[in-house]
Amino acid sequence: MISNENKKEYYQALLAKKTEYEGLFFVGVKTTGVFCRPTCPARKPKFENCEFFETAQQALLASFRPCKRCKPLSHPSHVSKLIQILVEAVEKDPERRWKDKDFEELAVDASTARRQFNKRFGMTFVEYVRARRMGLAMKQIRGGEAVIEAQLSTGYESSSGFRDAFSRIMGAAPTKLGNQNILKASWLDTPLGPMVAIANEEAIYLLEFVDRRGLEREIERLRQKTKSAIIPGRSEPIDSIEQELYLYFKGKLRSFKTPLHLIGSPFQKHVWEELLKIPPGETRSYAEVAIAIGKPSAFRAVALANGANQFAIIIPCHRVINTNGELGGYGGGLTRKKWLINHERKIS
Repeated sequence: MISNENKKEYYQALLAKKTEYEGLFFVGVKTTGVFCRPTCPARKPKFENCEFFETAQQALLASFRPCKRCKPLSHPSHVSKLIQILVEAVEKDPERRWKDKDFEELAVDASTARRQFNKRFGMTFVEYVRARRMGLAMKQIRGGEAVIEAQLSTGYESSSGFRDAFSRIMGAAPTKLGNQNILKASWLDTPLGPMVAIANEEAIYLLEFVDRRGLEREIERLRQKTKSAIIPGRSEPIDSIEQELYLYFKGKLRSFKTPLHLIGSPFQKHVWEELLKIPPGETRSYAEVAIAIGKPSAFRAVALANGANQFAIIIPCHRVINTNGELGGYGGGLTRKKWLINHERKIS
């Protein structure tokens, strides 16, 4: 049963279309008979015409039908068929230089592809293809091929244009990369909203909610600290954490085994290691964590280290709360923090 206080909170989230509430509730509209997700773009109903549900199944059982605009029975970040078709086409021939006739052969409108890719990936289709080609170029250069050969094979006749494009995507000109690391970034869908995972072939370097404030700066700092190129792609650790997250949200996993690459000061690492000791379903205050690491007066520094954690959910900074029992802060939003704590209490 959803309390009246939560109903008012959910209604405000519905009005503001807050993405952090995705997966936390559904709203049935009495006047239309449909139920929607929190971010539905349709005109908002009056509060008295709303019924709130924790699951889509509850809404269906209450005789509401799914909204055709926000499609509450599909994932909030569901990939459209058009994007699936184009991504598959790129993978079949990643070095292809796309022209209008290529879109026509797939019965795809180029402008629609551009809009959908921009909405989903933050880049147009052309930029996506270019990033994929650049990933291949990076592999060729690291394999010992001359820059000019990589340049020509990826479709750039101008060396300056190749260097400029390479720098924008990779963060460095090709002649300066040398043995620079490659990190791959991938979009992961979860019931609490999309996340981005960044990893090499051995370990995860970052896992964050896509709408976390300051995520772009966080990724840029990661690239600078590791002197790495970050490109779209998959790796074994990304596949591993995606499967573990699936099991976690299903209530079938209590701890994560995917290897992590921690980047931080000795103090920060000490705090993060202590967070991993907090059992699911339990919480600790910042002061209690400070005492546990042998620095009882450093609770403010513990809070800062908590905020610097780059592994949402995996390193459970959401299990740390204020001494007075209030939730405190959380980079992914307090609504998610509350949901995660409650979820872990149910599965413990």
